[in-house]
Amino acid sequence: MFPTLGLFQSLPCPDKQHCTRLHCLFSHIPDITSIPVTPVPVDTPKLAPPQASSSTSSLASRPSTPATAVASVSASIPAKRSVSSPLRAAGPSNGTATREPPTKLQRTGAPSRPVAIPSGPQTTSTGAPVLRVSAAQSQVPVPVRQAMLKSLYEHFVILYETILPRNPTLAAEHALKQEEEVYKKSSKLTYRNAVISSIAALKRRPKPDTVSHASVGTEEEVIAREEMRKKMTALRLTAAQLEPYVLSVDEMKTWGYVVEIPAGPGGDKPHEEGSVMTCERCNQKFMVKRREQADQCRYHWGKPYSSKVNGEKRRVYTCCARTPDEEGCQTGPHVFYETDPEDLHRRHAFTHTRPPADSGGGTGSAMDTALDVVALDCEMIYTTGGMRVARVSVVDSAGKEIFDEYVRMDEGVEVIDFNTRFSGINEENYATAVLPLASIRRSMDAFINARTIIIGHALENDLKTLRMIHHRCVDTAVLFPHTAGPPYKRALRALAKEFLGQTIQAAGAAGHSSVEDSIATLDLVRWHVLNGPKPRPKPPASTSASAGSATASRTA
Repeated sequence: MFPTLGLFQSLPCPDKQHCTRLHCLFSHIPDITSIPVTPVPVDTPKLAPPQASSSTSSLASRPSTPATAVASVSASIPAKRSVSSPLRAAGPSNGTATREPPTKLQRTGAPSRPVAIPSGPQTTSTGAPVLRVSAAQSQVPVPVRQAMLKSLYEHFVILYETILPRNPTLAAEHALKQEEEVYKKSSKLTYRNAVISSIAALKRRPKPDTVSHASVGTEEEVIAREEMRKKMTALRLTAAQLEPYVLSVDEMKTWGYVVEIPAGPGGDKPHEEGSVMTCERCNQKFMVKRREQADQCRYHWGKPYSSKVNGEKRRVYTCCARTPDEEGCQTGPHVFYETDPEDLHRRHAFTHTRPPADSGGGTGSAMDTALDVVALDCEMIYTTGGMRVARVSVVDSAGKEIFDEYVRMDEGVEVIDFNTRFSGINEENYATAVLPLASIRRSMDAFINARTIIIGHALENDLKTLRMIHHRCVDTAVLFPHTAGPPYKRALRALAKEFLGQTIQAAGAAGHSSVEDSIATLDLVRWHVLNGPKPRPKPPASTSASAGSATASRTA
């Protein structure tokens, strides 16, 4: 038997005089009647000060509540309460919880409403993207995904070093897309290795110099674009494939094509120098003068569009965001633009494309060098004879350039403005022009006849400036229509970006390239043949229209 240490000698025996233990651990001294307690400081609710004597008397007459009972006790509560403790006696006898919650569970401070976490991509001040996902719905820990996302972003920044100054958010956008692609096709165990593989693939890509480069995009986008490019390159368009897409004469009229030679001799008034016309840029009357003598005006080179500012709808220009009431943002010479077919016919006569050779073999015969399918685009400048063609580019059905020439103005027609921002033509390259429009048309007869299918975007403008009447046209402005219908048309730049993933016409003030635009229209038709809806069967052409077309061709 071990000796006792006397640790319980200061505590009274619970059995007191009825204790039967021979060596009791507790004390049996009669003076010890209470159990010493350890004081524990706690916060007690403060009592409201009495408002009036009547209120005090009324409160005194009420039965005491549990809250008032707790408040009447001192701030020190014993760690262990005896059975006869007044705190236990003050509690409810039916075993229900008190109305006042424990102090630990009481809400402190002003109540706050839950804030929705945005699910869209966000970036920090340094440009690194921030992943906004629910941790409960992510099978990979969000901190791990955020770390991998940051690593992807850093490698996209290195890859896009050349194009990032013009597209500062491109690396963050593609990093977020790439991380999402990897997450969807991997598991919790393979996620990290999948991201590392994606980073290794990024390191192997060549650095792009334009946004339309094959290296730009996520892994899936690059693969899909490469597969589509291979399909489109392998697709050599034929006349049989494009026949359902050829516009009927009625459709051509709806879209503003000139389908018949206007009345009059044609070419009898090639220019309006010295005449008073209305300026296309500022809508003011002016006297037509050549470039060295032309009067200047203030104008907007962009187009007006509707915009909402502070809830108010107003029209502003795309070039400078100014309203039509404000002064123009650019200075240039007064110019004029004509659309009436008879006016155009007076500047330079319209003619039909030549008929096929009479060998009976059609376009495929050895006697006729005309192609079945070509894509065409023109660039125009402002002259004393209105807007005239200054460059013609043609590619075949495989996208190979077969014709690209600058056009010298007709005798007596002088340049007013090269319109370089849109035409890409300046004084230096215009000086290389040798052939006038009539000679250009004869050169084009080598690969275009009346049976050739011509592809273009808003092709009626190109045919008007070429003074060409042709009835076998495929127009990408019709294949990819504007939601508002004719005469509204979607821009070629927007179509190439949306359906081909290419950025064209990105030279800014340096202007467009007719070769680039003609290839883009050809690729859009290829895309539509591979992926677009099948065209509806066209009704048979009327006998009178066919006869008229044949007569016109023979006359030409």
